[in-house]
Amino acid sequence: MTNPLLEDLPLPPFSQIEANCALPAIEQIIAHNKTSITQLLKNPGDVSVAKLLTPLEELDDTLAKAWSPIGHLNGVLNSEALRDAYKDCLALLSEYGTWTGQHSELFAAYQKLAESGDIEDAATQMAINNSLRDFRLAGVDLPEAKRQRFGELRQRLSKLGAQFSENVMDATDNWRRLCNEEDLTGLPETALASARQAAQQLESRKGVPGEGDYLVTLEFPSYLAVMTYCENAELREQMYTAFSTRASNQGPHAGRWDNSPVIEEILNLRLEIAQLVGFANYAEYSLATKMAGSTDEVLEFLEKLAASSRSQANEEWAALEAFAAESLDIRTLQAWDVTFASEKMKQAMYQVSQEEIRPYLPVDRVLAGLFELVQRLYSIEIAELHDFDTYHADVRLFEVRQGNEPLARFYLDLYARANKRGGAWMDDCRVRRLRQQGLQIPVAYLVCNFTAPVGEQPSLLTTTELTTLFHEFGHGLHHMLTRQTVAAVSGINGVPWDAVELPSQFLENWCWEPEALAFISGHFETSEPLPDELLTRMLDARNFQSGMQMLRQLEFALFDFRLHRDWQDGVSDAQALLDSVRSEVAVVTPPSFNRFQHSFSHIFAGGYAAGYYSYKWAEVLSADAYSRFEEEGIFNATTGAAFRREVLEVGGARDAMESFIAFRGRKPEVTALLRHSGIAA
Repeated sequence: MTNPLLEDLPLPPFSQIEANCALPAIEQIIAHNKTSITQLLKNPGDVSVAKLLTPLEELDDTLAKAWSPIGHLNGVLNSEALRDAYKDCLALLSEYGTWTGQHSELFAAYQKLAESGDIEDAATQMAINNSLRDFRLAGVDLPEAKRQRFGELRQRLSKLGAQFSENVMDATDNWRRLCNEEDLTGLPETALASARQAAQQLESRKGVPGEGDYLVTLEFPSYLAVMTYCENAELREQMYTAFSTRASNQGPHAGRWDNSPVIEEILNLRLEIAQLVGFANYAEYSLATKMAGSTDEVLEFLEKLAASSRSQANEEWAALEAFAAESLDIRTLQAWDVTFASEKMKQAMYQVSQEEIRPYLPVDRVLAGLFELVQRLYSIEIAELHDFDTYHADVRLFEVRQGNEPLARFYLDLYARANKRGGAWMDDCRVRRLRQQGLQIPVAYLVCNFTAPVGEQPSLLTTTELTTLFHEFGHGLHHMLTRQTVAAVSGINGVPWDAVELPSQFLENWCWEPEALAFISGHFETSEPLPDELLTRMLDARNFQSGMQMLRQLEFALFDFRLHRDWQDGVSDAQALLDSVRSEVAVVTPPSFNRFQHSFSHIFAGGYAAGYYSYKWAEVLSADAYSRFEEEGIFNATTGAAFRREVLEVGGARDAMESFIAFRGRKPEVTALLRHSGIAA
C-alpha cells in the first residue's frame, strides 16, 4: 500500500493518514534528499540557479508536503500514537536541518552562486542572502566538535518544545468540573448551553458519573465565560487557580505535567546555541533574522510604550478598584475578580456586554462579511468547496479566486474541542512556487478555538473572537496573495518575525468600522445588522482599559526578551525575572502561585522566543499603515491595491522596511498605535 504522505497531491489526503505513516515517510524523503544533494554537488564548478536552487527547492517542498499534515494533525487532532510519531519525526527533521545547515560544500555552492553576478531577480537574490545568513547561524563555520554539539542542541530543543506543548495540552484537558445551574449563576444562556452540551458529550464519550448537568473546562471559551460572568467567586478562584498553574509545580495538578525543568533546560540550551555561533545571548541570536537592530533598541521601544501607557493604566486600575468596592462589595480585588469586575464596570459605563453583541456575530455572517471586505480591498472572490478530504466534520475548505483564476485555498477549523491545541494560528499547507508541472498555488490552515454551535444555534462570536478571526485571516492573505514563485521568499517565508504580524493586525481595524460592521454583522435569527445605538455603545467601549491591556502585553514581551537576553548573566530563575518585570510594569499583580510562564507556548513551544515584542513592533506598522486608509477611504480600492502590491504580494522578497515605506511613503510612526489604543501620545 502506498504511503499517502508520499503522494504528490494538491491537498493532503487526511482520511488516509495514520500515525504509523509519518515516520516511514519522513525517513524515506530525508534519505532521498541527502542522496540527491550529494549528487547535486558532484561538480562544484558548475553552479547555477537551475542546477542548484531549483532542484533544492523541489526537495524541500516534497519534505514540507509530507511534514505539514503531520504537524497540523498533531495540533488539531492529537493522540498518543500521533504524539510519538511526531516526536520521532522531529528528531529526524532536526538532524536533517543541522546536516544541511552545516554542509560546507552546500554553503560553498551558495557562496559561489552569490558571487557569480548571474542573479537577475531580487527574489532569488534575497533567498540566497537569507540562506548564507542561515548557514552561519547554523554553525557552518564551526570546528567539527562544536558543529556536532550544535546539532545535538537543536535536536534536544525540538523535543523539549514538543514536550512543553504536550504538558500544557494534558494539563488543560485533564481538569474539568461538573456543576449545577446554581453554581453558574450569572452565565449567559449561550455559555450555559455550551456547558450543558459539554456535559452530555462527556457522558456519552466516557460515561463519567457525577452530579451536575453542566461541565466547565479549561478550554478557553469555557474558562473565559466563567471568569467574565460567573457570580460564584469560589468557582472563579478554582478555575483561575487551575488555569494559571497549568503544567507547573503549583495548583490542583502540581508536579504532574510540570514544565519547570523543561523551561530551565530550554533556556540553558538556547544560550549555549547562541554562544556557540558567536552571540552573547539568545536575544542577540534571535535578532539576526529580525527588523530590530539590537537588544537595546527592542528594550527601549518596549519601555517607551510602557511609559506612555502607565499613567492611564494606573488610573484605570484605581477606577476598577473603586467600582468593585462600591458596586460589587469586593473590597480587595483578587486576580479571579478582575475580569468579572471589569465586565460589570463596562456594562455600567457603556450599557454593553458581549452577550448583547454575540447574536449579531454568527460565524457564517461574519465570514460572508470578511469575504466581502477583502473583495472590496483586493478584488478577490472566495468560494466554499464541499468535496474534499478532511480530518474532522467541523473543517471547511475555501478557494480564493480572481476572475476565473484560482489563487489559493484555505482550510478553516474554528471550534474548540478536546485534543486540540488552544489559541489561534495560521500555518502553511502548500507554498506558492513554480514547478516543472506548472504553478503550485498556496494553501493555508486557519485555526481558532471558538465556542462550537449548540443544537440549531450557530456559533456566535464575541468582539475578541471577531478580531481573532480577522487577525488569522490577515496572516492567511499574506501567505495566499503572494506573487512570488521562489519558495524561500513566498508568502510569509523570509519575512522577519517582527514584521510578519503587520498584515494580521492590519486587518483587525475593519472590525471597528461602522461601515464595515454594517455587512460583517447580522442577527442570527433576523439578519438585521448591529443597531446603531448598540454599535455606538460598542465602539465607545472599544478602548475600555486599553492602558491596562497595553501594559499586560508589554509585561509578556519584556519578560520574554529580558529572559533570553539575561539568562545565566545574573538571571537563572524565570519566576524571579517575571516578578521583577511585573514590579516595574504591571498594575495587576497576580498571586504568588500564578505560573503563567509554564503555559507560555509562544516562546517555549512556538517561534516567538526573544520575539514576543514583535506583536507590538508590528502593531506600530499596522496602525500606521491603516492610517493611510483612514486618510484615503477605508474601502479605497486604489489604496487596497497598493497594500496588496507593496506588502502582501512581495512576501519576503524585499526588506520589510522598504516594503512599508513603498506603501506608506515614509518610515513608521508610533502615534497611530497610541491613538487607536485610546492612549494619549
